[in-house]
Amino acid sequence: MNSLTIADDVRRYVLRRIPSVPYLEAILLLRDNAHDGWQAAQVASRLYLPESEAQQLLTLLHANGVVQPGGGAPGCYRYAPETAELGQLLDRLAVAYKQNLIAISTLIHSNTRAKAQLLAEAFVWRKGK
Repeated sequence: MNSLTIADDVRRYVLRRIPSVPYLEAILLLRDNAHDGWQAAQVASRLYLPESEAQQLLTLLHANGVVQPGGGAPGCYRYAPETAELGQLLDRLAVAYKQNLIAISTLIHSNTRAKAQLLAEAFVWRKGK
């Protein structure tokens, strides 16, 4: 599979909803352990992130309908996409990422760079304006 064979719906989801590789890695971690509840400290440990960043990822995943509170302890989240369609899309994304890690990662990074460039251009001082 190369970048040209990433399904259009998967590509759109990556470009619109995946802000970073750690966000995607968190989805995959929780998806692969769907019966477990995860707290920020556990996610941080597995993804080599500061706990505060892991908490932000869990909060964003919850806001985006990928995880739901659950698992017993306060602050635990469990992989539970809010729709079957989202779950199926994330399954296809997981396969695409395993088969073409570089293309998916590049897509995420290129999207992040494009957004940063747009922001930077918004603050360029132009003569005569």
